[in-house]
Formats: sequence, structure tokens, C-alpha cells
Amino acid sequence: MLLNPHRGLPAGAARAACTAVSVLALLAAAFTWTDAGWKTVVPMAVTVVVTFTVLGWWPKARPVLAPAAATVAVVTALGTLIGRPSRSEGHAGLMALVEITVSLLMIFMVVRFEPPRRALPLGSALALSESTVLLRLEIPPTVAQTLGQSAMFMLVGGGAAVVGGYLRSLDSRRTRSVHEARKAQRAQLAADLHDFVAHDVSGIVVLAQAAQVVGGAGRHEQVLPLLERIEAAGLQALASLDRTVSMLNTSGADGSSAGAGDVRSAPYGVRDIADLVQRFTTSGYTEVGYECALTDEAIAEVPREVAETAHRTVVEALTNVRRHAASTTAVRVSVRIAGDGRDRSLVVEVSNSAQAIGPAGFGGNRSGGGTGLLALTERIAVLGGEFTAGPYGDDGWRVLALLPLHGTPARA
Repeated sequence: MLLNPHRGLPAGAARAACTAVSVLALLAAAFTWTDAGWKTVVPMAVTVVVTFTVLGWWPKARPVLAPAAATVAVVTALGTLIGRPSRSEGHAGLMALVEITVSLLMIFMVVRFEPPRRALPLGSALALSESTVLLRLEIPPTVAQTLGQSAMFMLVGGGAAVVGGYLRSLDSRRTRSVHEARKAQRAQLAADLHDFVAHDVSGIVVLAQAAQVVGGAGRHEQVLPLLERIEAAGLQALASLDRTVSMLNTSGADGSSAGAGDVRSAPYGVRDIADLVQRFTTSGYTEVGYECALTDEAIAEVPREVAETAHRTVVEALTNVRRHAASTTAVRVSVRIAGDGRDRSLVVEVSNSAQAIGPAGFGGNRSGGGTGLLALTERIAVLGGEFTAGPYGDDGWRVLALLPLHGTPARA
């Protein structure tokens, strides 16, 4: 329970065990009362009962941990101040040993679970009172020996504090890991919303503008086909949104939580690029040439992260074409493998020619944006690849990504 508060004994079993320990401490105090003296057995009994009551009712007793620790420290210190050597040195020594051991357990609990502003004074008070317990049995003949004995037990208390602090740091590290994993999932969700949904919505905008133009020109027979294409693009946007939001469900079939890298069971890959190109063509007026020089076997050997990044590269490039060069005359998408051995890379190239002479066309130039290419650059850099985007040919534009294929393969 204390090593991992999330995977302890069942509550009933832990409570029964702690109650049994408390009852045994009370029985031992009752049977040794005469020999050891009440000034020795009472602090031991109080320390054991208070500590194991908190432990047995954990985590419900979490709010009373600080008062319980203060009680143990005060009772132990009073036992030392008013105690006198007993007539039975053996019984008194046993009681003192039990009290010291349980005090160390309380120090451990305080340091691990209490906030630092309370853990420091409470832990120090417990360690100080615990270090003086043996003075009830016999006071060393010299001050130096007395201080040395107390210092040794203070170090033991410090060891209990170190163990508690170490486990506390593990808890903090686990909490930070969960927070970072959730942050990464939110960033992944935002990136997918930007790439996939924005791609489909920009297509809807282009078609809606086209419908306004043809409707205003009196060509009403062309409006219905455009509305049908808008409907199809809208359904595709909803499907992309559903698939993106499904990333939030990170529970496996057995109820366990999936890792941060397993937020989707079926990520987009190289095979989905052809469908992406087809959707881009049907939602606008720009023809896209697509060339994939990969066999099915080669596609299957592309690591999952590389395949997903290749798909994301094409999404971002086509979305930017629609936003900033909607009247371009031609777009070319190429996926191929270059290099040999460990130098093999998946090359993804998307280029568009200059825009047609005349008006900017449907879609126009949209202000803002620009974060997609930055995020894509960072993603490709993490994979050890290279990414460039810039002018190409006669007033055209090209996006080029080189994605290394070495590493652990995962299906594309």
C-alpha cells in the first residue's frame, strides 16, 4: 500500500491487518505494564495504534496524517522526558524497539505524502523524538556518548525520510509523465484537426464560392452538382473529425490505458494518399497528377511513423495549394524511395505550377496560418529527415520531404 498507494491490499484486508497489529500492541502493553512501567508502554501503544489506524484507513485518513504525526512526536517526546528506567530491562527494551520502528514508519509516511512545508517540521520532530527513546532505558555516562547515540538514531530516521522522499519523487515523475502524455495527445489532436479537417473545409469553401459564381451567372443547372459535391466534402470532413476525436479514447480492450504512442489503432499511411488526392481533385477544379513508385511489399515495410508523416506532408501541401494558389494550373504528387541500404529514404514531393493568369480564383489568399509547415518541419526533424518548402520553377511552389526508412519497421 505504501510502496504504491494505487496498488495496495484490498481495503478490508489492509484494515483488518492494521487493526490486528494495534490490538497486539495493546495486549503487549497490558501484559508488560507492571514490568516495563506505564511510562514506557503507553508511548509505545499510542504510537502503534495511531500509526496503524491511519495506515488501515488510508486513503480516507489522509487528511489526519499531520495531526497523527504530531501526536506521535509529542507522546514519544513526553515518554522520554518523564520516563524512568524500568524494573524489566528486557520488556522495556522490546517496547522501545517497537516504538522506534513504528516512528520510522510514520516518518516515511509524512515525508512521502505531506506537502513539503509540513513534511519538514513534522519529519524533524518525529526524528528528534525517535532518537531519544533509548534514553528511557539508560542515559550514557557522558554527554558525548548521549549525543552520539541520539545522532545515530537521527540518521536512521533520516534514512526513512530518504526512502519516503525517493518514492515521492517517483510519484511526481509519474504524474509529470501522464501530464506530458496528455499534452502530447492534445497537440496530436490539434495537428490532425489542422491537417485533415482544414483540408476538407477549405474544399467546401472553394465549392461554395464556385456555386455562388455559377448561380449569379444564371447557370442554375450547374448549382446542383456543386451542392452534391459540397455535401460529399462535408461528410468527408465529419468523418475526418470523428476519426481525429477517436484519438482521445486511449483505453485498450482490456480496460488498460494505451501509451502515448498508441493513440490511434489505424493511422493514415502511404496507401491513403491516393484517396486524399482523389478527394482534392473532386472538391475543386485543379487536376492532380499522382505517382507512387512503391510496390505493396515496399509500402508494407515503411515504418508507421514515416508513413503517417508522408500522408501528413501531402495533406499540408494540398491544403496550402487550395488556400494560397487555388487557380494553379497543375499539381503533382510523387512518392518514391531513394538511396540504398541504411541510407534509403521515402521521398514525398508535392509541386504546383504558377497560378492561371487573371483573378486569384476560388479560395483566394487566406491570411493567418503558417503553423502547419512549422509543425511538419519539427515532426520530420524528429524522424531524422529533411524538409524543404519554397519556390519552384516559374512562380510555382514545391514541398519536399525526405524521410529515413531505417529503424524499427511498423506497418504503413
